Amino acid sequence: LAKNNYGIHAMLSFLLKIERSTNKACENAVSYYTNLEAEIRQQYRTEREKVNKKPLGMAFVTFQNETITATILKDFNACKCQGCHCRREPRRSNHSKTLQTHNWTVMYAPHPQNVYWEHLSVGGAKWWLRCLLINCILFLLLFFLTTPAIIISTMDKFNVTKPVEYLNNPIVTQFFPTLLLWSFSALLPTIVYYSAFFEAHWTRSGENRTTMHKCYTFLIFMVLLLPSLGLTSLDVFFRWLFDKKFLADAKVRFECVFLPDNGAFFVNYVIASAFIGNAMDLLRIPGLLMYMIRLCLARSAADRRNVKRHQAYEFQFGAAYAWMMCVFTVVMTYSITCPIIVPFGLMYMLLKHLADRYNMYYAYLPSKLDKKIHSGAVNQVVAAPILCLSWLLFFSTVRSGFSAATSMFTFVVLIITIVVCLSHVCFGHFKYLSAHNYKKRKKKIKHRLLETSPKNTYPVQSDVL
Repeated sequence: LAKNNYGIHAMLSFLLKIERSTNKACENAVSYYTNLEAEIRQQYRTEREKVNKKPLGMAFVTFQNETITATILKDFNACKCQGCHCRREPRRSNHSKTLQTHNWTVMYAPHPQNVYWEHLSVGGAKWWLRCLLINCILFLLLFFLTTPAIIISTMDKFNVTKPVEYLNNPIVTQFFPTLLLWSFSALLPTIVYYSAFFEAHWTRSGENRTTMHKCYTFLIFMVLLLPSLGLTSLDVFFRWLFDKKFLADAKVRFECVFLPDNGAFFVNYVIASAFIGNAMDLLRIPGLLMYMIRLCLARSAADRRNVKRHQAYEFQFGAAYAWMMCVFTVVMTYSITCPIIVPFGLMYMLLKHLADRYNMYYAYLPSKLDKKIHSGAVNQVVAAPILCLSWLLFFSTVRSGFSAATSMFTFVVLIITIVVCLSHVCFGHFKYLSAHNYKKRKKKIKHRLLETSPKNTYPVQSDVL
C-alpha cells in the first residue's frame, strides 16, 4: 500500500509540474497546491473583512415556531391608519433606540432556494437605474421589430418563400406562414426573457413574475393585436393612433380586419401551437443544445461527469404562463367572431396540461416559488374577456355603427367588465369572485421545534389553507 501511494505521488508530481515564469524551476504538485490553498484562504479572509464593512442592511432570523414568528410580525407591522406611513411603535427594549427599530421593515423571508444570494448586493438606486436602462434598450430594440411580419416581409423581398409556393400544395402553403409566425414568435420573446434575468432580481419568484408580465404583454402585441389590425410594428401602431396625416394618406380598411381569412389564420396558429409547440416542449431542444455545449466545453472527465449530474433545471413558470395565457387570450378574443377556434383552443389546453405535467414530474427540478406568481397569472388573464368584448364592439361598430343596439349593449358590458376587473386586481374589491378563496382549518396544528442551523436561517411561514 505504501508502495502504491508512493507511485501515485510520483505520477502526480510528474504530471502536475508547475513552471515558474522567472527561472522555470519545477515544483512538487502537492506543495504547490498547498501554497495555493493558503493564498486563496487569505484572499477569502480579506474579502470577508471587506464585506463586513459594507452591510446589506438586512438579516435572516429563525424562530422556534410559527406562533412566535406571527407575533413578532404583527407587532412590527401593526398600523393605525391604512394607506398612511404612520404606524404603531413596536414593543421597545433597551436596545431599540440604538438599533432604530422604528425604521425596520419585517416580513416573511422566502425559501433559501428561492433567493439569488449573489444579487442581494444590488439594490436601491443602483438596481432601479440598471432596470430602467435594460428596459429602455429593450423597448427601443422591439419598437421596430415587434412582429415576425417584418421579418417575413423581408424574406419575401428576397424570394425566400418562392420554392414553397411552387409546390402548389394547399396544406403546405396554408401552414407555412403560420409555422414562420410561430418560429419567430418563439425566438423574439427570448430577448424579453433574458432582459428579466439581467435585471438582477433578489428572488426567483420576482424574476418569474417579471418575465410573465413582460412576455405576455409582448406576445399579445406581437401575435394578436398588431396582426389583427393589419399593422407590423409598434412604430406603425403609434402612427396609426396619433398621426392624422398617416390616416389620411394611408388607406386603412377596417372592414378587412374581420374577414374569414383573418380568423382562419389564428385558427391555424392555435393548431400549430397545440401540436408543434407542445411537441417542442416535450423534446426540450434548447435544453439539449445547452447540454451539448456544456459537454463540449468540459475540459476533463470530472467536468463531464458534473455536467451529466446537473443537466436538469427548474421549470420556468414565467415563460410557460406567458405562452399559455397568450394562446388562451387569442382563443377567447376570437371565440365570438370566429367560433371554430374554440374546440382547437380546448385541444391546446388539454395537450398543454399533459405536456407540462410530464415535464414537471419527470424532466425538471422542483421549484421553490411563492404563490404570488400563480395568483398574478390569474389576475393577468382578465385581459382575455376585456379583449373579447373589445373585438366584439369593434366588429359591431364597423358593421352596424356605434349607435346600433348591439354596439351600445356591448359597450356598456365592456365598461362594467373593465371596472369590475380593475377594482378586483388593483383595489381588492369583489374578493368573493376570486379563484383564490381558501378556508382555514378548524383543528389546531401542532408546531414543531425547528433546529437553528446555517441551512435554515429564515422565518417559517404558516400555510393558509
